[in-house]
Amino acid sequence: MSYTIQQVSKMTRIPATTLRYYDKEGLLPFLERTESGYRRFSDVDLASLQIVQCLKSAGLSIEEIRQFSEWVHEGDSTLQKRLDLFLRRKEEMEKQIEEWKKILDVINYKCEYYQKAVEAGTEKHLFTKDKLPHADEFITAMPSLPNPQTSEN
Repeated sequence: MSYTIQQVSKMTRIPATTLRYYDKEGLLPFLERTESGYRRFSDVDLASLQIVQCLKSAGLSIEEIRQFSEWVHEGDSTLQKRLDLFLRRKEEMEKQIEEWKKILDVINYKCEYYQKAVEAGTEKHLFTKDKLPHADEFITAMPSLPNPQTSEN
């Protein structure tokens, strides 16, 4: 099957200008053109576009995605490079997910805290008991600050 840029834009909700940019930047190396110069997308191009969007959403730069596309174009000799790219990104994303989980723990805690405060009509009895999740990690991760009692002002 073959699709126009407008059809692909409508199917993927990616603006046609972005699709043109991806093509211009070399992110879609197999994209064909009609005799009159119009871009024609195949099902393989749609799959490639899905990978481009995934890599973009995963935080890769246009340059890194272009490099990946070049490796795909080069063929099997670059399989290890492509695997390494995905393994590095996977590791980085897993670290980010752990950080997001910690943030979510704090947000969930504060939701419970404020729910109790709303129900009680005050937070006075809760305030002194308020110890955030991961507080010890946060404190030990902070850079050493000068002691305000010993610093000169």
